[in-house]
Amino acid sequence: MKKGWEEFCKKAAFEKLALEELKREAETGFDAYQVYPESINVLEGCLLFLARTDEGKKLVVMKDGPSRLFEDFTGETLELEGKEIKLAPLDHSNAVAIRKWFPFTAPVAFGKEGTSIGLGDRLGVASPGHLRIIKKTKVRPVLAQQSIRELTLTQRTYEDVLDAATWAVFQEGYRSGFSADGDHLKTEAEVKMALELGFTMITLDCSEKINNGASSMPEDQVEREYQNLPEEYRNAIETDYLGREFSVQDFKITFDKIELQRIALIYGEAMSFIKHIYFDLIKPAGRAVDFEVSIDETLTPTTPQAHFFVASELQKMGVEVTSLAPRFCGEFQKGVDYIGDLTQFEKEFKVHAAIADHFGYRLSIHSGSDKFKVFPVIGKYTKGRVHVKTAGTNWLEALRVIAGKEPALFREIYEFALKNFDDAKKYYHVSADPAAVPDVKNMPDEELPQVLAQNDARQILHITYGSILTAKDERGNYLFKDRIYNALGDYEEDYYEALEKHIGRHLSSLGVV
Repeated sequence: MKKGWEEFCKKAAFEKLALEELKREAETGFDAYQVYPESINVLEGCLLFLARTDEGKKLVVMKDGPSRLFEDFTGETLELEGKEIKLAPLDHSNAVAIRKWFPFTAPVAFGKEGTSIGLGDRLGVASPGHLRIIKKTKVRPVLAQQSIRELTLTQRTYEDVLDAATWAVFQEGYRSGFSADGDHLKTEAEVKMALELGFTMITLDCSEKINNGASSMPEDQVEREYQNLPEEYRNAIETDYLGREFSVQDFKITFDKIELQRIALIYGEAMSFIKHIYFDLIKPAGRAVDFEVSIDETLTPTTPQAHFFVASELQKMGVEVTSLAPRFCGEFQKGVDYIGDLTQFEKEFKVHAAIADHFGYRLSIHSGSDKFKVFPVIGKYTKGRVHVKTAGTNWLEALRVIAGKEPALFREIYEFALKNFDDAKKYYHVSADPAAVPDVKNMPDEELPQVLAQNDARQILHITYGSILTAKDERGNYLFKDRIYNALGDYEEDYYEALEKHIGRHLSSLGVV
């Protein structure tokens, strides 16, 4: 098989083309060279670029004389027409080296302004497609975004997640900055790990510190439990909140006694946990870190009073948050549009947006994939000052491509997902009904992609990703994983185009495109 990257190296060496000429040559001759045009760089006497090879994507480094950069990369070294070339795998050590020499491939913090979107990439191959739509906007991408749950289910590591984002940024030549989010971290050890690896955003999931039982407690029990809190704390919050009216833009927020007591019981432990993580881990990191507080994992929606209380207490403690994720009314289930009363959502959301503005952070929308009904409301009241998290929808777009290009493989995956749905429900709240999904056995191949438009099928495929990617046969070989990656490699441009269109629809609905 012709090695296109070798032909490209010869052209670069002997025709002495300028950088922009090299990029044009790679772009017009991509089918022949298999070299990604935007990845072409010249630095420290070396020509570097990403290329498709028989063994997958590789970083090609060709040097012209002694070079410290050349020595920093590991891989097969060979000689081509008198030039020394290194064929470097896209592994962790080389990702570390590329971040050293090309700082735009390392994550940064974004701060409290503007629109950002979390683009969780469970497969590690979606980010180039994401960047192709991001380049056309002022939206900032959080490319490396995975929860511990997702890492466990996919058997990946945070090193994998960050490195995949780094290589995608290098491939696409994206120089406007991306972020890396340690998503839904629940423990000190998890936060510490993400920070040590260089993640620039920490989403602290407070669900295990929130007292959900207090939401439905009878009032007399609330009063009894409240008396068990430290007297100094009770006196302080009663002085700060009872008998006062707080103006937040056009809204007035007040607290009655039982309401304040209930809120203190629900969030009290969480506030102490947030303070500990911030002052003992985030601040000592000694660099810019976007700190997001997630209080969306509760049994009931976050009231304006609860939101105001949490924000006010954080401010009093000196905890600086970049974004905060309340639980909104209605349901933000995985993979499907918003479920709930849109009028009620708008009425409550504008108060939450006002509170976020009042305290100077951005609202964060969790499970933001495919929530097209409410995106216009979110965009209107945040005025583009918001963070939206997506993840599983990118996996579903991969399956959509496979359904269209590899129908037999899709049918296997689909049947496997149905059989493993009950196990996957342990990790996710969805309302999918397996009895309502389309029957694909006799469905014409050309109709298979339409299955991804049916809500029950979407949710089942959405949450069974872990079982699908880790399933093995009796000999220990993966049932689907390798075939999925091979298919997405074969139809890489189709996947990128699907992602560009789908994420573009998200951004357009938010009013930021």
